[in-house]
Amino acid sequence: MSKQDFYQLLNVSKTASKDEIKKAYRKNAMKYHPDRNPNDKVAEDKFRSMTEAYEILSDEQKRAAYDQYGHAAFDQNAGMGRGGGFGGFHQGGGDFNANSIFEEMLRGFGGFGGGQSGFNSAPEKLRGSDIRYDLQITLEQAFEGLSEKIQFVTNDVCSSCKGSGGSKDSKTINCQTCKGHGAVHFQQGIFTMERTCQTCDGLGKTISDPCKPCHGQGRTRQQKNLEVKIPAGVDNGTRIRMTGEGEAGLRGGGKGDLYVYITVKPHKFFKRAEKDLYCSVPISMVTAAMGGSIDLPAIDSKAVALTIPEGTQSGTQLRLRHKGMSAIKSAYRGDLIVEIKVETPVHLNQKQKDLLTQFKDLEKGNSNSPQSSGFFTKVKNFFDDIKGAS
Repeated sequence: MSKQDFYQLLNVSKTASKDEIKKAYRKNAMKYHPDRNPNDKVAEDKFRSMTEAYEILSDEQKRAAYDQYGHAAFDQNAGMGRGGGFGGFHQGGGDFNANSIFEEMLRGFGGFGGGQSGFNSAPEKLRGSDIRYDLQITLEQAFEGLSEKIQFVTNDVCSSCKGSGGSKDSKTINCQTCKGHGAVHFQQGIFTMERTCQTCDGLGKTISDPCKPCHGQGRTRQQKNLEVKIPAGVDNGTRIRMTGEGEAGLRGGGKGDLYVYITVKPHKFFKRAEKDLYCSVPISMVTAAMGGSIDLPAIDSKAVALTIPEGTQSGTQLRLRHKGMSAIKSAYRGDLIVEIKVETPVHLNQKQKDLLTQFKDLEKGNSNSPQSSGFFTKVKNFFDDIKGAS
């Protein structure tokens, strides 16, 4: 009996991508899988044929041979796609497994047919969960780095049974509820479903004489005290991993990890952009006009002198090299960028007003304020052009 064309069987074109072929096979496997069609010979044959087609078309070399020679390319491979029952559709020593892809599709249902495939066998020990700890530090601490002591409550190894979950003379035996599988099965419509065994918590084992302080868990709620080393240069969102400092596992299972997430408090003077620091500094119009030097606080708690060039305008940014933040695991430092804000004097007394009036009179005809002079020259020319056009 001649075989149906593999592309037609999966209802895909000959130019279909690998993902399209996989999607088509999944759709058909859901429909014709024996667990969904018990005692249906037609569905069984279709499932086998489609699995054979998928095995060939999902492999680039086999697909190329099939495209060139058709089914004849595999005639010598006796039993191709037929051996081993529903759990072993193999060819040429390959690792393709029809049930594995079907389990992947319906893993949310928890398995099929009383655990035929064996993917639900229980581990003897379960690793503990990872823990997140949020730590807030100052910008100065982020610059310098520090060692910080933290406290939190978590499941830690039981001091009475040392994590075994059993008393001194206790024995570990297969769970009688799940028979050592760690899961129990129940029927839901046409599917055989499974859920974690509540008797053994999915471990597949029970203890004949459980430890009383931890009730056989091998762990108890305890306060944990640790010292965390924060490297210099950390920023918001930096995550520090402390291996094995998380929650203890059930009955001697491995510990999870502790992840310390860093948050840096806003600073009253500096703003940070990666490794650079920014700040705004107000200066008098006299200092801006004549130039000078001012002392600023730096992030390393040392004063730093900033030179103000003569004629500095408001909004000018002056850069102090290597006065910014530290970099993690590096001697490099960012820069401190200072934005100048020229302050207009207020509450002038009469003498100050007289002096400014004299300065104004002396300013006429000079280019002491090139920006404003240029602007008002443009304004005058604009109105002159309007008058000339009228």
